Amino acid sequence: MAQKRIEYAGNTFDISYTIDNPTAKRDIAILHGWGSNKELMRGAFQKCFATLRHLYIDLPGFGASSNSVVLTTQEYATILKIFLKTVHFSGDVVLGHSFGGKVATLLQPKLLVLVASSGILVPKPLRVRMKIALFKALKPVGAARWRSFFVAEDATTLSPVMYETFKNVVNEDFRESFAAFQGEALLCFAKDDTATPLYTAYEIERLMTKARVVVFEGDHYFFLNENLHVNSEVTRSLQMMES
Repeated sequence: MAQKRIEYAGNTFDISYTIDNPTAKRDIAILHGWGSNKELMRGAFQKCFATLRHLYIDLPGFGASSNSVVLTTQEYATILKIFLKTVHFSGDVVLGHSFGGKVATLLQPKLLVLVASSGILVPKPLRVRMKIALFKALKPVGAARWRSFFVAEDATTLSPVMYETFKNVVNEDFRESFAAFQGEALLCFAKDDTATPLYTAYEIERLMTKARVVVFEGDHYFFLNENLHVNSEVTRSLQMMES
């Protein structure tokens, strides 16, 4: 594991990362989802992508990377662009899981690999909608004291800064960003994923000019068991680009 200090908008970010297969001539940057870290992604893909240099990165505020300010997805991407320049990233492939998929899209790689990416808004379950309505109704009389009851499961342990960041990114409609992507895209989604349902993959495919969907068995973390299948589809996409 290594760290690089990045300066952006008057703030300092210590970005933690790991490089595997360092002598490869082309790169793949691998981005985790919300609440996760580079170690989860490395555990899944360390033995994959044999022809590529692997860059596993903790996004600011996760894992061993620091963050002391409220961020947007666009700012995450800008910080990553600065970081990737420091490690001489080739721009060949970026793989992003869930929230990391939105960041990956903004990086505009030659090949974008979206693994159960968020970005298409999914209707909230009735239980969640009722909690939101109740919170809004009680807010004038001090509902903040019961914050832990009302916040989303992904946000219950967050610092105030990361909670505000979470609110910035959780309900983004990313259709325009998907439509603006210019490279090749491989969309890897699972049949039983309830966080980013399979139908959202086909919505993203319709927005992009050069995208294909591959359907996997499993849930939102299908790639932990289907890593070799993901590897073969990335290899196939690279071969198609070169032919």
